[in-house]
Order: sequence, then C-alpha cells, then structure tokens
Amino acid sequence: MHRFRPFVFALASLTLTLLSGFATGEDSVKLDFVNADIEAVVKAVGEMTGRTFILDSKVRGTVNVVSGKPVPKSLVYPMLQSALRAQGFVTVDGPGYVKIVPEAEGKTNPMPVIQGTVNARGDQLVTQVYTLKNESAAQMVNVLRPLITANNTIAAYPATNSLIITDYADNLRRIERVIESIDRAAGAEPVIVPVLNASAMDLAQTLNRILVEPASNVPGAATEPTQRVTIVPDPRSNTILLRSENPLRLARVRALIEQLDTPTSKTGNVHIMYLKNADATKVAQTLRSVMNGEAAAPAVVTPLTSTTPLGASAGMAPGAPAQPAIVANPFQPTGSGSSSMVNGVTIQADTTNNALIINAPEAIYNNLRAVVELLDVRRAQVFVEVLVCEITAEKAAEFGIQWQALNGLSSNNTQVIGGTNFNARGSGGNIIDTAVNIGSAGQGLNLGIVRGQVFIPGIGTIANLGLLARALESDVNANILSTPNLLTLDNEQAQVVIGQNVPFITGQYAQTGTQTTPTPFQTIERRDVGLTLRVKPQITEGGTVRMSIFQEVSSVQDLTINNASGPITNKRSLETNVLVDDGQIIVLGGLLQDALSNGEDKVPVLGDVPGFGSLFRYGTRKRTKTNLMIFLRPTVIRDAASAQGLSNDRYDYVIGAQKKSSPDERLYWPDTSTPELPQRPAK
Repeated sequence: MHRFRPFVFALASLTLTLLSGFATGEDSVKLDFVNADIEAVVKAVGEMTGRTFILDSKVRGTVNVVSGKPVPKSLVYPMLQSALRAQGFVTVDGPGYVKIVPEAEGKTNPMPVIQGTVNARGDQLVTQVYTLKNESAAQMVNVLRPLITANNTIAAYPATNSLIITDYADNLRRIERVIESIDRAAGAEPVIVPVLNASAMDLAQTLNRILVEPASNVPGAATEPTQRVTIVPDPRSNTILLRSENPLRLARVRALIEQLDTPTSKTGNVHIMYLKNADATKVAQTLRSVMNGEAAAPAVVTPLTSTTPLGASAGMAPGAPAQPAIVANPFQPTGSGSSSMVNGVTIQADTTNNALIINAPEAIYNNLRAVVELLDVRRAQVFVEVLVCEITAEKAAEFGIQWQALNGLSSNNTQVIGGTNFNARGSGGNIIDTAVNIGSAGQGLNLGIVRGQVFIPGIGTIANLGLLARALESDVNANILSTPNLLTLDNEQAQVVIGQNVPFITGQYAQTGTQTTPTPFQTIERRDVGLTLRVKPQITEGGTVRMSIFQEVSSVQDLTINNASGPITNKRSLETNVLVDDGQIIVLGGLLQDALSNGEDKVPVLGDVPGFGSLFRYGTRKRTKTNLMIFLRPTVIRDAASAQGLSNDRYDYVIGAQKKSSPDERLYWPDTSTPELPQRPAK
C-alpha cells in the first residue's frame, strides 16, 4: 500500500488541478476524493487554504469527499474537519499550524476556551464554560451527558455552579440552547388569596386532602411539576398562599377557595379539633393560660427518690394532712376536661375523644389552631438500657483447738477441771454445744476425743468431750447482672421495680392488765426490695439526652425470727442528672470495696508460746471484695419504624430464649414444653 501512496497522491493532485480549471470562479473549487489517502487529501487542502498541518502517527486511512458542484474555498477546511471526524480524527488549531490527532486524544490538547456564547462553528473541538443561574450544575450533568459526543467530556464545578464541556462547536451551540431553556427560575410567584368567611387553616387542610394526598398515596407515582400546587395557610392574616407552575391549575384552586369561602348557615363559633398526639386536657390548660396571661399550673409529679407507702396517694408526702375531696359538678358530663371563659373564649377538653372544643371568633380560633398544630406533634421517645453488674468474692477461714478436763465430776472428791471455750454459744463452733449435742457441730472439719459421759449440774448428762479441733475454709463468688430496660416519652417519668414486697413491722401493742383476753396487734408497712429504676429523660435541640436518674439495688440479708427489730436489708442507691449523646454508653457510678477482717481468741500467755500456743488459740480470717458498676445507654426513637424495629428485636430474642429453655422430648413422658410466644405476623 505504501508503494501506491505517491501514485494516489499524484492522481488526487492531478484530479484537483484539472477540476480547478473548470471552476466557475477563482474562489471556488470542485472536490472529488474517492478512497483517497488522508495524507494526500490533507496536503491538497493545505495547498488550497494555505494552512500547515501536523499529522499524528496514528492518523491512517482513507476519506471520501465528493462535491457535485464547485464550493467556495472557505468551506474546504470545514469539509475536511467533517471528513476526518467521520474517520475518528479531529483537528486542533495551534499557533500557525493545525494538528490532526485521534478524537479520544483531542480533549487533552490545547484548544480554545470560551465563556459565554459559542462563536465557533463546524467540527472544531472547543471547551465551553457555562455558569448556571438557577439550576444545579451537578444535576444538569445527568441531563446533558447523553447529548455529549462519546469521546468528549462534561464536568460540574459546584463552587461556582458551572459546567465545563469539551465538544464540537456545532454540538455546543445546540447544548447552549438546551441550557438556556432549562436554566430558568422554577415556578411562578406566590399568590395570596384572602379568606373572608371560613378558616384558612381548615380550607388549606381540605384542599391538601383533595389535591395533594391522592397523588402521594399511589405507590411509585410522582406528581408532575406542572401539576404540583403548594398550599400554605397564614393564620395571622387568615389568607392562603398558592404557588404553581401551571396557571390553569392555579386558577382552578383559586376558584375552589372562592366557592368554599361562603358564609355558613350555622350560628355560633364552636369548633372541634381532634388531636393526634398531644393530650387534650394538657393542651386546653396551656391554651387557657396563654389566653389569660398566666403561667400554667405545674403538674404534680412524684419525686424520683420518694417512697410511697401502700395505701397512700401518689404525690402526697407521708404524714401530710389529708386534702379535702373536690365535689364533682353533677351537671358536667363525665369524661370531659374542665373549661372556663377566658376573654370571651371557651376552651373545653373532651378526654373521651381527645379533642378540643373551642368557642371563639374566627380570628382568635385561627391563632389558637396554629398553636395547637405546633403542639400536636409526635413526641420522641427514649429507650433506656441499664446494666447493673455486681461481682462479689468472699473468702473465709477459721482454725482452732478447744479442750476441757471434766473427769471425776461424778465423785465427791476434790477435782480440778478446766478447759478453753471459744466462739459464742449456738454458733456451732463451741465445745460445750458440741458436747451437749454432737449434731450441733458447725461446718468444716471437726476432730474430738470422747470418753464416756459426765453429768454437769445445770446442763445435764453430756458427752465427755476432752478435745475439739475445727478447721474451715469457705470461698463464695457471686456474679449478678441485671439489665432493666425502659421506653418512655420525652420529658415523662418512667419506673420499673423488679424484686419482692417485704413486710416491715412499724409498731405493735399488747393490752395487759386485769382483762382476761388480751388484744395484741401489729402495724406492718410493705416496701419493695430488689431493683428499682426511675428515669425522666429530656431530649435537647442538639440531639443529646438529659436524664434524671434514680437507681437502687437492695436485698434482704436477714429474715430470721431471731431479729426482733425486723428484716435487715442491704441497699445501694444512686441519684444523678446526666447529659448523654444518643446511643452512647456512660458509667453512672460504682462501688469498689475490699474488706479484710482478722480475729483471734487465745489464752493469755499460753496462746503466745510458739508452736505450743496453737493449742490455746482460735483464729478466724475473712476477706470480701465487691465490685458494683452501673452503665446506661439511651436511644432516641423519633418514628414508628424505629420503635417497631426495637420491638421486633426484643420479641425475637424472647422467642429464641424460650426455645432454648424447652426440655427435650422423651418417650412416654408427658408434654412439658415451655409455653412460647406466637410468631410475629408477616407484614
């Protein structure tokens, strides 16, 4: 092929020269290149236009340029650009020369950068910068990318909201027109429609239910921008603000408002508002306080640390005088909140339907309705997880030798008796108790020497126990883990009690004297013993949670009847106010206790003799370590989906725990499977 290239070039030049002679004018030429080599065509065009071309080494192939009639010389170079583009090549203008490179490499070569209107034409490669005024440049990239040539680029610069496009001049002129059509101010100006007779809040709610909600309820269907209408009420001026890109739809909504804004035939200004989230009684009390210009009466809340005795009223301090009962009005309907006339406005709370009954003029009603709309919102909830970890290790040891010489007690001769006596009577470690009843010996190793029986006045016949050696070592470990959980509304107190209700004697009386039938009696107070948690969370605007916490861990230590004062309880309590981030774990408090007790009973002088003194000593040693830590993690739940996910997680956990605790099935055994929760219904 390379051998025929000079021949093809000569033939093309000869053809161009011959055809030039037949041109109709000096500035016109007739082109006829059929399967001509690119190098030959570029050289011929360079001679006609006076341009200098530099060909890249990758530029190879043939082109076809045929003109049925002579064309001006000014169009020869644009025709060459079009022919090269058809073969995948592009021209890049340089200082005094034109470079021909593959199309994929054209955007990396120096080329003109234009900002504003594109003046270049044809298949010239140009970089254009568009600065958008209304639309987002990042979103515009997805719209314009299909219009860009495959080997060229488009990019967005968010800092100045600009588009940078590298493409052919003719295509950029088309893209420029597309951008001018899209980059316009969205929507029309808002229109204010006054409402003379009805309530703007009620009309806006009705119109939104008719025009907006049906389209939003269709799954996967989005309202077209031209059909979208924005309806916003202004309760202060009792007007409705409308905005739409479709003038016809805007006029239709305005006509609906005029048709609905007609005087009503009903007399009076009684309005009913059904609340979705808030408590009607509290909202009514707040509105009356606002209308009257007074602070709302604080609600009676039981303090976190108060202990309400059984039978006492909540919120009443122990020992406080009883308050007189409030006689209900027999003419007031049962289940309705209180009401009063404030500045000519009556606000009544219907607790049965959780609704407000407002008797007020339209202007005042619109203002009250706007306040209620802001108050009647879904309140966030807080899920509080508390971890109480108590680890106790107790080690104790005791060792001692006791002896006694009681021989000859039955004779009348003078005898010498004696011995050692350690530990208290009844403790199981006293030699006298063991001699009286060997079964009363305490736990551990007990070794003794017995020879018959002896009689002791005042005690009776006992075993003649001459020696008792005791050794005991105990090791007690306890790991108690409690995980109480609470779910409560924002700024509402919650409480959980897990334990026992133990009776405590508070007083007793026994009638004595000459009466034959005494009438003793006792007064008993029951108290909760176990784990008690009271939490009152408050969510701040920054997303953190402020909590007032009262935590108590108590247990009964002694319930024996020997304790005349009543049961003995152990108590560990904590009361604090903390600020925690959502989902973070903090430690509230801890108790690290390490106690060592070392006791020794001995005979003076003899007990201090090395080696031999161990026969006259009795020692005990005890060490107790207690680690108590309390951790807390609050989680803010703002929507129903989060609450449902949390409930499903706990539900599945309980079902799994029940299945693990179910006993294995055995042949000929009755069915003793553990009752299980039913499976959650599928959505």
